[in-house]
Amino acid sequence: METKLEHFKSGVIQELPLQIGVFPFGLIYGILAIESGLSLLQAFLMSSIIFAGASQIVFAQFYLVVSPFSLITSIISINLRHLLYGISINEYLKELSLKWRIILSYLLTDEAYAISIKYFATKKNKKFMHYHLLGSGLTLFLTWQISTLFGIFFGRLIPENINLAFIIPLSFIAIITPMIKQKYEIIACLASGILAILFYKLNFELWIIFSALLSLLISLPFIQKDNSQ
Repeated sequence: METKLEHFKSGVIQELPLQIGVFPFGLIYGILAIESGLSLLQAFLMSSIIFAGASQIVFAQFYLVVSPFSLITSIISINLRHLLYGISINEYLKELSLKWRIILSYLLTDEAYAISIKYFATKKNKKFMHYHLLGSGLTLFLTWQISTLFGIFFGRLIPENINLAFIIPLSFIAIITPMIKQKYEIIACLASGILAILFYKLNFELWIIFSALLSLLISLPFIQKDNSQ
């Protein structure tokens, strides 16, 4: 049985490759935050308070040009995907204390979820398993804070035609693909991909939520069929 430290180290090590895509994304936010008129302290603290890249970029771009209500609803809509993450990972964390669940929910970002949910699914003994998410989440948190600082102070020196942030979705594909084995999983992935293309022009990134929920509904009959066999 793995110790707390071994779970934690696995989370850190498995999360590190994804930082290749996370770091330039943090740079982009740092640049936009300063260009939008935020102070150095405001730009940096937003990364530790909100800690959600897409939401921070939206805030930096629009906080001076839209109403507070529109800004808040936009950020909430963008972050709705974290509700899906929470529902999915709750199966493995529901026995933890409230203190642990609050800490891990704060660290439950896209890349940390992608790494840890795969890890959790391979472990039969769930004791201390949450330390993996602690390791992956803290790794991403530190990278995001550092990349934000680089964007704030040195972002203008970086050529605009470099688009390393595209590595993030490629990393997700590489992580998720080996996990797709059952018929209902294949159907859910295909449906979500097609629906994402159809809904892509929806505002506030609602296409992510709608595509995910509808693909789950489409795959539900196949889940029930597979479980009954």
